[in-house]
Amino acid sequence: MGTMHIYFSGIGGAGIGPLALIAHQAGYTVSGSDKKKSQYTDYLEKHGIELHVGQDYDKIAKIHAKSSIDWLVMSSAVPLENPDHQELIFAKENNIKMSKRDELLNLILAEKNLKLIAVAGTHGKTTATAMLIWTCQKLGIPVSYSVGAKTSFADMGHFAPESQYFLYECDEFDRNFLQFEPYISIITTVDWDHHDIFETRQLYKDAFKQFIGQSEQTVIFDRDATYLDLNDEPNIVRIDQDDPLLNSIKLAGLHNRQNALVVAKGLQQTFDIPLEQILANLSLFPGSERRFEKLAPNIYTDYAHTPEEISATLQLANEISDNIVVVYEPLTNKRQHFMKDMYFDIFTSVKKLYWVPSYLAREDPDQHVLTPDELIAHLSPQTNAESAQLNDELFGVIQEHAKNGDLVLCLAGGGGNSLDEFLRSRCKVQ
Repeated sequence: MGTMHIYFSGIGGAGIGPLALIAHQAGYTVSGSDKKKSQYTDYLEKHGIELHVGQDYDKIAKIHAKSSIDWLVMSSAVPLENPDHQELIFAKENNIKMSKRDELLNLILAEKNLKLIAVAGTHGKTTATAMLIWTCQKLGIPVSYSVGAKTSFADMGHFAPESQYFLYECDEFDRNFLQFEPYISIITTVDWDHHDIFETRQLYKDAFKQFIGQSEQTVIFDRDATYLDLNDEPNIVRIDQDDPLLNSIKLAGLHNRQNALVVAKGLQQTFDIPLEQILANLSLFPGSERRFEKLAPNIYTDYAHTPEEISATLQLANEISDNIVVVYEPLTNKRQHFMKDMYFDIFTSVKKLYWVPSYLAREDPDQHVLTPDELIAHLSPQTNAESAQLNDELFGVIQEHAKNGDLVLCLAGGGGNSLDEFLRSRCKVQ
């Protein structure tokens, strides 16, 4: 099976890209496509993966003619955005197996006899997964893993032949996490999200309860266990979110310290290593890309895109500066129709807020696209906000604020052509 040819449709996505890298390292033939070029596609190409930009019928046909494709793995966005996607049509016509990423990952876990350590939660999954990888490296534990961001110390995806464990950022979007039966699950936070998939808060909670039920062990904060109405069971380790141990973790941001604590407890459960030793290594965690990442003096980028994440990131920023300026690019118009009233007092403490148009992905074509001014109208009158566009004028304003000593925090959940890429190209950060 080592020569199976797997084609990844939407290979530049944060979930699919790392899996493509893992499959490549595990000995499969890997190729793929994405609709646009991005830092992720460049990253994968540098790691020896054949891919192309543009997802039309002829391009996948050429790949198939050169080396028969056995399995097409698609990102969740592909069939949602376009049920008549040309690559899916080609695969159907040529009897190529099609699935989402979970089926392939489960095959790799079974074939390589790996135990799954899953990180799930509404917020903090990427950071907590990166913390797991970092700490295992420091403790000398070989692991395979998939994480949805680049870091200074690890690839987005990695397969280690000698590993016994697979560390996975287990996303609830499209109910992906329900396809797994983890050895241990580490839950960061639980709030209602992905309203297009989970139409009510209860459906979202039910999915997490099912996921925990499928896990051999779970580590979770008391607040989330209570929120989910979990019973006290021996295989569920509950943590106090105000545990005094948080004070021993030398990381900026309360949410980072809480992520570190839940990770530490998960590692302690798995490897029986002293908690003090785990926490000492976690206090040295260098962070991951797009999680309060410094791009230039006084200019930061962060992936926060829900009110809870934004509040947590602002709390971190307030530990560093009293003068915070925010540039905000909401993630998906669909989300904003649910969240517009949740922003009311989120930004009242910032010196200035620049609100740019939403990053569009997986949208309903019949839904009105809310403009920055329409969304600003839902904010408290105490918020100093104005609409802006991704252009040279905005970057000039950002530079001026940074030069005057303000901490400019740019919040962007999107990928290619997002506010994040706009900033990187201008700040010349590789």
